[in-house]
Amino acid sequence: MDAADLRIFEAVARLGGMNRAAAELNTVQSNVTARVRLLEDELGTPLFHRHSRGVALTPAGQRLLPYAERMAQLLVDARRATVDDGTPRGPLVIGALETTAALRLSPLLSSYVTAWPEVDLALRTGTTCELVEQVAAHQLEGAFVCGPVDHPELAGEALFREELVLATARGVRTLDALIGEGDLKIVVLRAGCSYRQRLEDILARRGAVGARLLEFGTIEAILGCVAAGLGVTLLPRALVAGSRHGERIALHALPVHEAHVETLFIRRRDSHVSSALRAFLDHVRPPLLHAQAAE
Repeated sequence: MDAADLRIFEAVARLGGMNRAAAELNTVQSNVTARVRLLEDELGTPLFHRHSRGVALTPAGQRLLPYAERMAQLLVDARRATVDDGTPRGPLVIGALETTAALRLSPLLSSYVTAWPEVDLALRTGTTCELVEQVAAHQLEGAFVCGPVDHPELAGEALFREELVLATARGVRTLDALIGEGDLKIVVLRAGCSYRQRLEDILARRGAVGARLLEFGTIEAILGCVAAGLGVTLLPRALVAGSRHGERIALHALPVHEAHVETLFIRRRDSHVSSALRAFLDHVRPPLLHAQAAE
C-alpha cells in the first residue's frame, strides 16, 4: 500500500464510482479498478460494495477512508510547503462571520492586499457552525468565528471581544415589557448562527420560550426588520449603533456574562501555515488587539 493507492481509493470513495474517479485522476477506468482490486488483495478485505450506480464503502473501507484523506491532505501540504519560499503569494481563502466582516475586517483586508499584492485573497462568510466545518474539512485556511470552539482538530486564537446587545424597535422600553406582550418574534440568521443560539438562551432564561423565528439572509435585512418593529435580535453593539438603522433601534444592555463574546481565528492544528496566512495573522493581530485595549 502506497500513497498512490490511497489517492485512488479516496477518489473512488469520495466520488462514488470508478468512472468518476478515473476522470478526475486523468486515467482510464480499468486502471482505477485494477489498483483498487490490488489494494483489496493486499489488505485481504473488500473496500467497496459494487452496485449498478457505482460503489459504496464496506465497513473496512469506512475505517480506511480517514487515513486516506489525511494522506491526501498531507501530500497537498507537502507540495505547498516545498514551493513556499517565505514570500506571501498565491491563494488565501479565509472565512468570517458576517458581523465580523462588516464591523472589523474591511480596512484590514484592504491594507493587507495593498501590502501583499501577490496574494489572491478570498473571503467567505457564514455561520460559526458552517465555518468550523469548512476549516475542519480543509476548505478554508482559517476563519473568524464566535467562541468558544471545542474541536480536537482546530486551534483557536482570541483576537478581540465584542459586546452583544439586544436590539428592538425604538418604542420598546425594556425587554421585560416586550416579553410581556406575548407573541415574541426573534429576527435571526439561518440555523448555525452562534448569536441566534445565544439569543434563544437569553430569552429562555427570562421565561420567553418558543418565540417565533424570522430568518433573514443578511445583517442589513435583520436590522431593517427590527427597526420596523418585527422582533428582537442579538448583535454587537458597535455594529447596530453604526448602521443606517441605528437611530430607529433601541439597544438593551445585558449582564457582562451574557454580553461579552470573544471572536476567535481558528485553523487546523495539523495543516501547513502558508506564508500568506502567517503574514495575514501578523497584519491583523496588532490593530485588533489595540482596538480591544481601547474598548
